[in-house]
Amino acid sequence: MLPLPFTFEKPTTIADAITAIGDSDDAMFYSGGTELLLAMKMRVIRTDRLVDIKSIPGLDRIVLNDADEIELGSRCTHRMIAQDPVLRRHVPALAALCANVANVRVRNVGTIGGNLCFGEPHADPPTLFAALNARLLLQGGGGTRSVEADDFIRSELETVREPDELLTMIVFPRPTGPVTYRRFKHGERPSVNVAMAWSMGAADTIGSARVRVGALGSRPQPLKAVEAALAGCPIADGRTAIEAVLADALDELEVNDDRHGGADYKRHLAGVLLLRNAEEAMTRREMPR
Repeated sequence: MLPLPFTFEKPTTIADAITAIGDSDDAMFYSGGTELLLAMKMRVIRTDRLVDIKSIPGLDRIVLNDADEIELGSRCTHRMIAQDPVLRRHVPALAALCANVANVRVRNVGTIGGNLCFGEPHADPPTLFAALNARLLLQGGGGTRSVEADDFIRSELETVREPDELLTMIVFPRPTGPVTYRRFKHGERPSVNVAMAWSMGAADTIGSARVRVGALGSRPQPLKAVEAALAGCPIADGRTAIEAVLADALDELEVNDDRHGGADYKRHLAGVLLLRNAEEAMTRREMPR
């Protein structure tokens, strides 16, 4: 099936792209199109105008800025992220994640911004970006705003982005401690994924921790009890600290029964992946500068 007729514009600046979208609720930004074009062909999504952002410079850059933050352009493909030397050095878990997203075609043309904006519950990047304490920069007719990764996905296939807002960049602090990511995969999408990032404290202790579980409900979810148990804990006791609170923490998660598995099964998988993440993190120290 072919998509319904639409117009196509190719601006060369962010301002022109926003103007091209205008106040239409049906116009859409387009870059990789790996999800969008399939949905249009199936007529799940209908649009009267596509605004191609591939000619806008600066949206595909990856840098470590003077504030010790990593700036990741929204139009970076998964392949670019997987091969980037800055990310391979400072956030190897993110590079490895993108090296294994979906399939070769998706990795070559699919963009990180498109992945986030689609709001797919069974996606890899949103969970890790939430654990990295990332913020997403949105630019639209009303100006520029910053949204925490935790707050970006509102529900299944729905984000807080307004129709005229373009996601331009993902920004997060350079990790100072281990970052780990694991998933249990069903087909090309994870049934469950777990991301963990912690900072190093004094005398071989964990400073603070961020733990996120994804693909269970409509959006990534924090494990606050696990984070609290890890904060200030000796690294050698990390697994024991997690095990003491894990069962109650998993019970509090929103979990949907779906074709990827039942709720109890997916909760169990989340616990297994979390403990494996902890074992990996316990073998590491500070990330390289």
